Amino acid sequence: MTIADSGSLLREVARMYTRAQRVVAECSHTTNTQCHLLTELGRSGPLPLSELGARVSLEKSWVSRAVEAMAARGLVTKEPNPADARSWLVTLTPEGTRTVMELNTTLDAHAAQLLGCLSERDRAAVEKSLQLLMKALRQDQAAPCCTLPRPPKDAGPCC
Repeated sequence: MTIADSGSLLREVARMYTRAQRVVAECSHTTNTQCHLLTELGRSGPLPLSELGARVSLEKSWVSRAVEAMAARGLVTKEPNPADARSWLVTLTPEGTRTVMELNTTLDAHAAQLLGCLSERDRAAVEKSLQLLMKALRQDQAAPCCTLPRPPKDAGPCC
C-alpha cells in the first residue's frame, strides 16, 4: 500500500467513524456541535468562548448559538472572563459534567463494540497503530489545537 493509499484509507476510516459517532451522540440528546463543545469542555475545563471555538474548528457564530442553547438547558454557564473582560468564559455545570460523562460512556461503548468485532491480535494491532498515529498527530504542527493534552513527561512515551 502506498502512502497516498494509506492517506485515503485513513480519511475514509475517520469519516465513517465520525459519522457513526454522530449517530450515537444524537441518541444522547445533543447536536453534533454541542457534543463537540461539551466533550472539549470536559477534556479542558472552562474555556473562553473564542478558544473553545478554535479548539473544535467552528466559527464563532456556531459556537455562540450552541453555547446559548446549552446554557438554556443548564449544561454550561457563560460568564464574563475574569482574565479578559472582553470575552466570555464557558464552564460545564454539574448537569453538563453528567452529560459529558454519559456521552463519553456512550461513545466509548460504541468504540468497544466496533473493536469487539476484531480478534484479540487484531485489536492489539489497531491499538498500537492508533498510538503511533496519536504520536504523529501530537508532533504535527497543524493538529495541536485538536489533540488531547500530552501526557506528563514521567508517564513515559505513548508508543
